[in-house]
Amino acid sequence: MRSDVEYSPVGEGLGMRDFWLYVWLRRAAVMAAHVTGLGLTLTISLLSRPGTSLFSWHPVCMSIAALVLIAAGTGLGFMVASKNLSELPHLMSWHSMLGIGTLAATGFQAACGILVIFPKLLHLSTPPPRLKLYHATCGLVVYLLATVTVVSAMFSDWFQATVKGVAWWAFLLLPLFPALVVMNQITNAYLPRKKLTS
Repeated sequence: MRSDVEYSPVGEGLGMRDFWLYVWLRRAAVMAAHVTGLGLTLTISLLSRPGTSLFSWHPVCMSIAALVLIAAGTGLGFMVASKNLSELPHLMSWHSMLGIGTLAATGFQAACGILVIFPKLLHLSTPPPRLKLYHATCGLVVYLLATVTVVSAMFSDWFQATVKGVAWWAFLLLPLFPALVVMNQITNAYLPRKKLTS
């Protein structure tokens, strides 16, 4: 017996309509990913004690940057100003190079979003479903780059002086959970749907 399977954000499209436990575990994972992301943003903002120095605004703005591109640009501005004031060289760490790469990819992602919204106005030959696939794929790359950038920040002198011991290990693992949930959602939503046989 063959049946068409449609995507569902909670896993029902994977042929598991009868497995209520699976559905609720998926829902719990999505909620936990959102709580984890928000909690990480708030905690980093509190740890940086904004206003105590020029640098202190950098972690605040960059942790909020998942929400807005403008905050990322502002965070970059605070970092550049802090380095210039301290007369320290720029782009000397993996974190800084990954951060610049993430910001560039975020700008590209925003441009892809404009293409998805206005394909006819821009006279594009690529069909909208394919543009959405490219936009989603680029978004996944941006999210994973941002996750790696955040994790690399935890090896910085500032973060290691602020957070120590078991808490440091918890912070190191914290960004990975939302990344896995986001990756799962995007791949389930945009990979080609297949028919299941039973």
